[in-house]
Amino acid sequence: MSEVPFHYVDLRAFCYGTEDEVRVADALGHFLPEEVELERAESAGHLGDRIVVLSARVERADEMRHVLGQLRDGADIGRIREELDQRVDENCSLFVHLDKQEAFLGDAQLGDGIALRAKVEAYPAKKEAAVENAREALS
Repeated sequence: MSEVPFHYVDLRAFCYGTEDEVRVADALGHFLPEEVELERAESAGHLGDRIVVLSARVERADEMRHVLGQLRDGADIGRIREELDQRVDENCSLFVHLDKQEAFLGDAQLGDGIALRAKVEAYPAKKEAAVENAREALS
């Protein structure tokens, strides 16, 4: 894949008070190239419990290729491609939720814990064009 049909890819995970922040960072790091740094923001839950939001945005083509490669190596890409009509919204954003524990163990499986959002390049900026571009990128 020489060209990457995405403007950027965002990854985000919440680290709750019962979780080890280093492990959550390692889970996110499974998808990211080494040179990409995580951003950290502290927040509070409804009952005042501490929540740390870890996130990263990759915008360079090589970085996006890395993220997509990790996604292709583990997650059920066939299922993601079949569900692209539901996973791409009207703003040409692709959404995939990944299992945080599996990512920590070095695998990429669909599940909960890590949110991946990728802005798909589409000209004209229509959902149908974005779905086809995402399908090609995930092949």
